[in-house]
Amino acid sequence: MSKIKLFGNTGSRHAPRPRRSRRALAAAAAALALLAGLYCLAAFSDIPFIAKWRNIYIQTAMDTMNHQWLATAFLPKSVIDKAMASRAEAMEEQTQHNSSEDWGGQTAAPAPSAEGEEGFYELFWEIDRGSMEAYLAAHPEALDGGWERLCINEAGLDDEGTSIRTTMGEQVLAVDVPNGILLVRVSGGGYRGVLAVAKDPSRLSVRSSARLGESGQTAGAIAEANGGVLAMTASAFIDEGGTGSGGALNGYAMSCGVGMGDHLGWGYKRIELREDDRLYIVDASAPVDPATTDAVEFTPAVIVDGERLSAWGWDSLNPRAVIGQSRRGEILMLVIEGRLIDSLGVSVDECGAILERHECMQAMNLDGGTSAILWYDGESVTRCSNPALPDGRNLPNAFVYARAEGR
Repeated sequence: MSKIKLFGNTGSRHAPRPRRSRRALAAAAAALALLAGLYCLAAFSDIPFIAKWRNIYIQTAMDTMNHQWLATAFLPKSVIDKAMASRAEAMEEQTQHNSSEDWGGQTAAPAPSAEGEEGFYELFWEIDRGSMEAYLAAHPEALDGGWERLCINEAGLDDEGTSIRTTMGEQVLAVDVPNGILLVRVSGGGYRGVLAVAKDPSRLSVRSSARLGESGQTAGAIAEANGGVLAMTASAFIDEGGTGSGGALNGYAMSCGVGMGDHLGWGYKRIELREDDRLYIVDASAPVDPATTDAVEFTPAVIVDGERLSAWGWDSLNPRAVIGQSRRGEILMLVIEGRLIDSLGVSVDECGAILERHECMQAMNLDGGTSAILWYDGESVTRCSNPALPDGRNLPNAFVYARAEGR
């Protein structure tokens, strides 16, 4: 009898298990319902905040060759198409903005020499004087050659930069008086990059890869082959499957008066460097101005005639490359690192905000992504989004700023 009683007790102890299983199933069902609700909210809601970040997510994924699945695997095609439709609308708006023949900036001319201390601060008007004086007090050897030969370079990827600041609050990475170059760190929430200010626009040109048509070269290699001290991304290239060699030019370009390639179509823009050493932004479909010496095509225009354009169609967070010109005639080369743990990238609009601080009058977005790179005096000063390419991808051409004679 005792054995029978024990069996009965054992059975009674296990009896509640089905109830616990039902509770677990109910909890799992509730969790799945909650996840489904959150998914529907994220994927379909028209709440402005959610719609904005959904569009950013979709555009960021779709703007990359190898990561489009991050959108296509989780979101319906109709939702993706709707988000990308804003890009088409934004490109339509781009056709309404072109540089005027006289866009109001100072006549571009070779940068004045920094004769003496006051000449230095006139040339490098962005530099905060107090921080510069403090730096020189700690590093008096920087002035051993006088103000005219002052050259400070702490812009390398392994350098920490200087203690000098701009009046905009940016950290100065390099001051190169003989070449008329200033490099500053730009950073914000989730991104970092470098802005180069080149004081003499007459020394800018577009230079092609020595093997254009077959393969490209890095921006640094193109610069070194053409006497450059500063260089950045220029034209895009045909890159089927993300394995392009950089040799197949995408769009029209002009290098030192020689045109090449075919014009991009509707919604694309062309930035022209003309004989007056000014940059002008026009539709890619417009005739090339006879005074143009160098040009590339891409999109969108970021600033035209001093007006920062709405870039709501390019909200994705990606590596960026933008070239512009200030009202003083200075060339502005901006590269933002992206797709990295400590720098996701930025929208085109954020690039415009950075350039506005430097009184930019004309600016156009260039091919970004893995192609975005800035090179100065023998080394890359921004990181490529692909760590396996420390000097960036091979490019069909690059914007190159010539080294001063004897430097």
